[in-house]
Amino acid sequence: MLGPVLRLLAIILGFALFSLSSAEAAPRAEAWPRWERHDPASTLVVDHDAWDRFLTDHLVTADGIHRLAYDKVSGEARHRLTAYIERLAAAPVDRLARDEQRAFWINLYNALTVKTVLDHYPVKSIRDIRISPGLFSSGPWGRKLIRVAGEEISLDDIEHRILRPLWRDPRLHYALNCASLGCPNLMRAAFTASNTEALLEEAARAFVSHPRGARLEGGKLIVSSIYVWFREDFGGGDSGIVEHLRHYGAVLDGRTRIDGDAYDWALNDAR
Repeated sequence: MLGPVLRLLAIILGFALFSLSSAEAAPRAEAWPRWERHDPASTLVVDHDAWDRFLTDHLVTADGIHRLAYDKVSGEARHRLTAYIERLAAAPVDRLARDEQRAFWINLYNALTVKTVLDHYPVKSIRDIRISPGLFSSGPWGRKLIRVAGEEISLDDIEHRILRPLWRDPRLHYALNCASLGCPNLMRAAFTASNTEALLEEAARAFVSHPRGARLEGGKLIVSSIYVWFREDFGGGDSGIVEHLRHYGAVLDGRTRIDGDAYDWALNDAR
């Protein structure tokens, strides 16, 4: 009698371990064709002032990491954040120019992430917000959080089905914040069509030059796990990642390969 039970437990345990390891791997960048629509001649502009104000009011810096004072966010500030996200959901995204769309999706991702953490705060890690579908799911990324232009959208959709495949720009990894200490900084200003290029460059240099981006440790090159999870976005191998790191100012002392990776999932909490 114990035989079948033990085999069932082994299967369940194996599936759980597979799911956990898969959770660390990056989803493929596969475009959702519905979001390829845009208007190159459009002069429409989305107002991100509310998000800009929220960031100014609640971000603090410690040890080169931008942390968010979740416990200081007032009820009124939460209301304004929710109203901002609702305005984004109602925006005519299909009729925007490409640069305006890029800023739109980056800000929506980051604002939704912050709102999701606030809705479940206090938590030690965003991965503790287990609202994604799936028995062994971790975090909120797979949950449909908002409806935009009639489509239910998740954080994974924004990152892996819209931004990564449509723009093919590795710097986007420095723009999207997952509310963790190991993540690139949540920028102090909202992205706009006019400032996105400058902010992407600033964010890339800030992360690469910080120990959580890349560091030499005992003669070994340790990089953020982001470069391993999204290896294909950074050239597909060690050489591409190293070249990218050098381009953005990393001092690697002649290193040509990666020796290890690390990532801190602790919440980027200012408390």
